[in-house]
Amino acid sequence: MTERPRLLLLDGHSLAYRAYHALPVENFSTTGGQPTNVIYGFANMLANVLRDERPTHAAVAFDVSRQTFRTEAFPEYKATRARSPEGFGDQLKILDELLAAVGITTLRVPGYEADDIIATLATRAVPAGHEVLIMTGDRDVLQLVGPQVTVLYFYRTASELIRYTPQRVEEKYGLTPAQYPDFAALRGDPSDNLPSIPGIGEKTAAKWIREHGSLAALLDSADQVKGKAGERLRAAAGTVRLNRRLTELVRDVDLPVSLDDLRRRPYDLRTFSSLLDDLEFRNASIRQRLFAADPGGGAAPSAPERAGIKGEPLKGRELGPGELPEWFRTRAFPAGAGAAAIPVALAAEWTWARGEGDIARIALATADGFAACFEPARMTESDERAFTAWLADPGRPKALHDVKSLLRVFGERGWRLDGVATDTAVAAYLLLPGLAAYGIPDLASRYLGRRPPGEGAAGCMLQARAVLELADRFTAELDGTGMEDVLNDVELPLADLLARMERAGVCVDAPLLRELERHFEGEMERAAEEAAAIAGHPFNPGSTKQVQEVLFGELGLPKTKKIKSGYSTDVDALTWLATQTDNGLPEILLRHRDQSRLRMTVAGLLREIGADGRVHTTFQQTVAATGRLTSTEPNLQVIPIRTEEGRRIRRAFVPGEGYESLLTADYGQLELRVMAHLSQDPTLIAAFASGEDLHTTMAARVFGVAPGAVTADQRRKIKAMSYGLAYGLSAFGLARQLGIAVGEARPLMDAYFERLGGVRDYLDHTVQEARHTGYTRTILGRRRYLPHLTSENRQRRETAERMALNAPIQGSAADIVKIAMLRVDAALAEAGLRSRLLLQVHDELVLEVAPGEGDAVRELVHDRMATAYPISVGLEVATGIGPDWNTAAH
Repeated sequence: MTERPRLLLLDGHSLAYRAYHALPVENFSTTGGQPTNVIYGFANMLANVLRDERPTHAAVAFDVSRQTFRTEAFPEYKATRARSPEGFGDQLKILDELLAAVGITTLRVPGYEADDIIATLATRAVPAGHEVLIMTGDRDVLQLVGPQVTVLYFYRTASELIRYTPQRVEEKYGLTPAQYPDFAALRGDPSDNLPSIPGIGEKTAAKWIREHGSLAALLDSADQVKGKAGERLRAAAGTVRLNRRLTELVRDVDLPVSLDDLRRRPYDLRTFSSLLDDLEFRNASIRQRLFAADPGGGAAPSAPERAGIKGEPLKGRELGPGELPEWFRTRAFPAGAGAAAIPVALAAEWTWARGEGDIARIALATADGFAACFEPARMTESDERAFTAWLADPGRPKALHDVKSLLRVFGERGWRLDGVATDTAVAAYLLLPGLAAYGIPDLASRYLGRRPPGEGAAGCMLQARAVLELADRFTAELDGTGMEDVLNDVELPLADLLARMERAGVCVDAPLLRELERHFEGEMERAAEEAAAIAGHPFNPGSTKQVQEVLFGELGLPKTKKIKSGYSTDVDALTWLATQTDNGLPEILLRHRDQSRLRMTVAGLLREIGADGRVHTTFQQTVAATGRLTSTEPNLQVIPIRTEEGRRIRRAFVPGEGYESLLTADYGQLELRVMAHLSQDPTLIAAFASGEDLHTTMAARVFGVAPGAVTADQRRKIKAMSYGLAYGLSAFGLARQLGIAVGEARPLMDAYFERLGGVRDYLDHTVQEARHTGYTRTILGRRRYLPHLTSENRQRRETAERMALNAPIQGSAADIVKIAMLRVDAALAEAGLRSRLLLQVHDELVLEVAPGEGDAVRELVHDRMATAYPISVGLEVATGIGPDWNTAAH
């Protein structure tokens, strides 16, 4: 039986405004400052309606401008509506790109509104046998409702939709859909600036239309309407007739498309994935729902043999117990292949929590189109011997995805992995740092134009095949960039080290953490009581709404930045308020937030303690675009070191059984030393060579005073300036950081650059070179591609310029730390020491020291870190050793 066509029509502006007002712009923007709340909200609504309604055809209609035939007839039409929010139009342009990538037609017709386009398409579709669904927040579209036309109308939120059928319209208004525009003409519409009849409400308007059948009949017999209501109707007859003309939707707009043109097309997966990455949509749910709505297939086919691979079917099967040795013999170990065996890609489905891992299934794929999948839990002894022999053989090249995680879970089973040819996750990261996601599904769609592999044995085999193809592509793209050395000499060896660090974990004093949790809870309660005393009643300091009511409503404190829910109460706003008033409440609220954050940090640590009494963080190699490692589950990089409260938490990190102390080693002013090396600025190099306090020396030169005359405030400003340069700090950013006016910050920057001309010239040259080549480079050749340096969009261009300023400095610092980690680890092994690396936090390394090895480890670590890379001002390393992380500080 032929599928009945189902046409989905969306009112683009209605959905976009709904998204804008539902999602605070301050919470939805890229790291570069591009607002994304409209696009994210629209995409979320689109994903839901495509999933729930499964249309065969779709179109999104947008308004062109407010100048339409309606404004010609009534110049005040929609005149009271506010102008579009700043940046709204730019988001609509990106939204057009997204809709094109998912194969949905967008339509705009000068002189008409989106509703007219929708009415025209619905009018054409009904006689053609289509079922029509209209998604909107505009009630005027209810006049289109019929047996084949349903309106999906927004209720209170974007996720609450009312399905308006003819029956629902009659239940709501007591009118037929055809009578709705007559009713709307009488009622008027404040949102469109259509005047109502004074004193006449919706109930009276609906009653009149029911009694007379239509507006025309009502007006013809207006003299028979008695009383004040009749007088008002007769006085407003001209206005009502005009309202009726303006409310009626046009159903014969000349459109450049036919209904057949609106059939949903398969996604342009490469463009689609690139857009999601550029927009930094890291939410897995929205990506998966959008992928699943692809009319080209959504989820992968259930049978791997039906999935086209480079134009050929994948020849794959699930292996039973005892079949693996034969597969290896015929496919992975072909006769006479020797060390030049056909490369094999491996993909696995696994879990990892609190230091323990489990592997559900493993898939292998070879370059000649064969694949196999097996479950480790069902392996026989011969299976395991065959697999582990291949896995540990350095002469059998292997392509894998996320090598670090595989090393970690394989290590849990005692399996050794060698012969890694590439890691497709890290290779993709090197080629395009800063992507929102580096999973196999994301890379397969972006680079191979293929739908995401599904789950189960078939999906796992398709993942392995995708890894093999991605490996081919990334190897070719890395060739000649210099980054193949970064992959092979830094990132892949580092993956092995990080896997061992994750498996080892770090021992914590659980009783001390529980004591700290209680302490921070008590401090939060004390702060809440102090806040209540000032407010005159208890309130929740963690509730934005309640804090707004107290600060700005009850106490009348100065207004902060306007946000969707009122006035901002974030940290910056409260800090500013504390300087603007003698009222102590802002400082108390800040203290409550500090204690709350510390309590959450401790609670997170307690949740993550494994059965071995240790916390096993996960180091992420592919998150920070600069090359820095990050820490998650739990994040150990957020534990403060400069506050007493943070140091109390660090005391809970202790050596585990069989070890006697912790050793910390930290680079001093690493980014500034890198900046001096890259810029070769003589003033900065001389300041380092003097051996005096760098920031005092620099402040003396910038402000033209003797070092002994430098004030604490002057030193603070220069320190902020120096470190800010490594992050592409602007005059506005410096002003905000120092709490001064932009007019004061800009001359300060000018004075700084006047003394450090080499730094200024280096930064200018870096941006210009990157604009020419399209990327920046670190000392090891790690690239950061910045295509928006030539963008016509000013915001995108300026953001890319800031990235160009900081990428070489931060990226080079990251390179040095990684080299240092590898050198320290190798030196420990060469010396036969049991001590081991546990953590990397920013520029600091933390080691667990075995009994009697303290002095040797301290000397070894200092030497390997200080000589990690030959920079012109040298690398300064400070070390400390003690019974806990805090005591080991230096």
